[in-house]
Amino acid sequence: MPEHCSLSSVTNLDYLAPSRLRELQWGKFETILKHAYENSPWYHSQMQNLHLKPSDIKSFDDMCKLPFVTKQVLRDTYPFGLFAVPMDKVVRMHASSGTTGKPVVVAHTQGDLAVWTEGVERALRGYGVTVNDILQNAYGYGLFTGGLGLHDGGQAIGLTVVPISGGNTERQVMLMRDFGATVISCTPSYFLHIIDKATEMGVDLRDLPVRIGVFGAEPWSDEMRQKIEAGAHIKAYDIYGLTEICGPGVGAECVHQNGTHLYEDHFYPEIIDPDTLEPLPDGQIGELVFTTLDRFATPMIRYRTRDLTYLMTESCPCGRTIRRMKRIAARSDDMLIIRGVNVFPSQIEAALLQVEGTEPHYQIVLTREFGGLDEIEVRLEVRQEAFSDKIGEIEAFQNRVRHVIHQIAGVNAKVSLVQPGSIPRSEGKAKRVIDQRVI
Repeated sequence: MPEHCSLSSVTNLDYLAPSRLRELQWGKFETILKHAYENSPWYHSQMQNLHLKPSDIKSFDDMCKLPFVTKQVLRDTYPFGLFAVPMDKVVRMHASSGTTGKPVVVAHTQGDLAVWTEGVERALRGYGVTVNDILQNAYGYGLFTGGLGLHDGGQAIGLTVVPISGGNTERQVMLMRDFGATVISCTPSYFLHIIDKATEMGVDLRDLPVRIGVFGAEPWSDEMRQKIEAGAHIKAYDIYGLTEICGPGVGAECVHQNGTHLYEDHFYPEIIDPDTLEPLPDGQIGELVFTTLDRFATPMIRYRTRDLTYLMTESCPCGRTIRRMKRIAARSDDMLIIRGVNVFPSQIEAALLQVEGTEPHYQIVLTREFGGLDEIEVRLEVRQEAFSDKIGEIEAFQNRVRHVIHQIAGVNAKVSLVQPGSIPRSEGKAKRVIDQRVI
């Protein structure tokens, strides 16, 4: 095990021999499946309908016999229908940040929280965070899992946590400067806003002690990573998680920034074909499915994340034996279908950031013209110096952007240039798509 990773015994779990890891996973899985069957009416009824008992699942190859859990199941059983422990064992509840329909509610026992905290601690240590760091945590606190998740993981290491939460961006910049924060955690889109606000205030983040960014909660492209790292002179790392599984700390990059290590001693991953629902081998792209191996309040067995990725087959230079997945850049439920072409917002983002003069602030507006044809417009902020009073130069710039979008995403988009600062900024997840189509 590399010397820099020996700071805590929890990191030893990242280097388990594959046979020992599989033995650990199977023992936990047998326990959690039996627990869900005996204590959750939903799981019990679903398995009975399939004429299954926990003893019928004799290996991980048999998992495909079990039903999937989806976000809709959690909404249909709102609020406590998937709980598998009595309420006096529940010490905290969280809910999704979704804006449509009923929220997704999950519960945690004291043990569940310990697993979650361990995952965040492992992530932070993997980035090189130590007890000497100061973490400015700009994820939102409350029902959203980001704030308390990063907070608890940071405190487990023993570093200094500044629980500033999201918003009040001028204050964020002031405290980063005055407190000497060395680590910042928030959504990547919000950190771009922090960079812009700091520039307005005459503060160059590249002159501050901050050296590590912990970013997640939304897909982001490698092009955005490069923009962030150049704008603040930091290393920008991805942290992965979702409310239904626990929150941030399901997986994270290491210092090599080459794929997300999954803490599969706690969260067993599968990749399935999203159309046939059949399992796919490592190396093939599909939908990520998780089974929580030691979450007892709301166990998730074969939860469909809708995240599209693949499990990487090559080993990581860091020496970790837990598997990596390709960093999430797209979700199946984010996919836009424009005149028969599948388009992901992350493709648009990657295209825009390849054009000199653009800013990483954009919106995708969908409309439906008379006759039923979908139209896509990309509203894009450009640097002040990129604006020209010459119509020919403006049109040439728009044509360059359109060309790159067509090359990467395969669609013909209208490109509208807007002044810097005119697209609304978000304290949390950025709203990239405005769908004005009338169904």
